[in-house]
Amino acid sequence: MISLNEMEEILDEIATEFPQEFYRELNGGIILLPDTKFNNISEKNFLYILGEYHRSSNMGRYISIYYGSFIRLYGHLDRNAFKERLRQTLKHEFTHHMESLAGERELEKKDTRYIENYLRRINRNS
Repeated sequence: MISLNEMEEILDEIATEFPQEFYRELNGGIILLPDTKFNNISEKNFLYILGEYHRSSNMGRYISIYYGSFIRLYGHLDRNAFKERLRQTLKHEFTHHMESLAGERELEKKDTRYIENYLRRINRNS
């Protein structure tokens, strides 16, 4: 299993792959938290949150990545596969950031549709 320190090293490696322009106005940077986080609307907490993009007048703009959630979902993977999942998540959160800067919300809408479909599947199988 990948430790919190190892994941921090991997995240730092991945972060350098993204163009500097992606960091424009991301004043809080990328934060790795030890938490396991669940989506509040998910039944029985089956829907993990791997990362989140935040923007507020108080805290500014930043990305949170949740170590505990990654370990729950991908702790069984080898380092390379784990790194790829982390890369995908960071890319997703950077897309939220770039869309926010451009005044767009397409990925946010796509995420909402994903949650709606998830809830429909859960309700059908209940």
